[in-house]
Amino acid sequence: MRNFEDGTAAMPDTRVYLVDDNDGFRDSTAWLLETAGFETHAYASGPEFISAYCGERHGDAPECLISDIRMPEMSGLQLQEELLRRGCMVPLVFVTAHGDVPLAVEAMRKGASNFLEKPFSDDALIDAIRVALSKARHHNGANVQDELLGKLSPRERQVLDLVVASKPNKIIADILGISIKTVELHRANMMNKLGVRSLPELMKVALGHG
Repeated sequence: MRNFEDGTAAMPDTRVYLVDDNDGFRDSTAWLLETAGFETHAYASGPEFISAYCGERHGDAPECLISDIRMPEMSGLQLQEELLRRGCMVPLVFVTAHGDVPLAVEAMRKGASNFLEKPFSDDALIDAIRVALSKARHHNGANVQDELLGKLSPRERQVLDLVVASKPNKIIADILGISIKTVELHRANMMNKLGVRSLPELMKVALGHG
């Protein structure tokens, strides 16, 4: 199993789905994920993925979906909306070209876990997957952090989710439609409520490792 820059390895017993119409990107990324130890399933289009994913039974293994934003048959946003309509809940990480960042921001408003702007490093992709799978694991099982996170207001929880997704304050402000100053205030309030002093401590609490 491949180790990454922080010395950690991919999570065992996890499943990653990849949707991209670019054959070269899809094949190379699937190879990367398989080398990293993830069970990987790749699809050339949104409809192909939906037919396979929404038509099968899913166990308790954490899952996440990596999808391009722009695809000819069904865009990433349309894929996200169709999954929501069908009640197929899977954490979604978008990969996007620079000009598609506004679309990715819109996707995060609708619940996407993260987006990565091309070109991105292997480690950035693995980190985004790790966060998405952690969210899936906590959704599937008992989360010992529920009582602690329950102290946060709905807006503070939104800010927390975006901080965990490694979004800077400006992007968080854009996604939530608030000022950067308000984001800073929410970050300070939630760190005080959670009893943490640094971003690493905040990440541990948010991901259930505190």
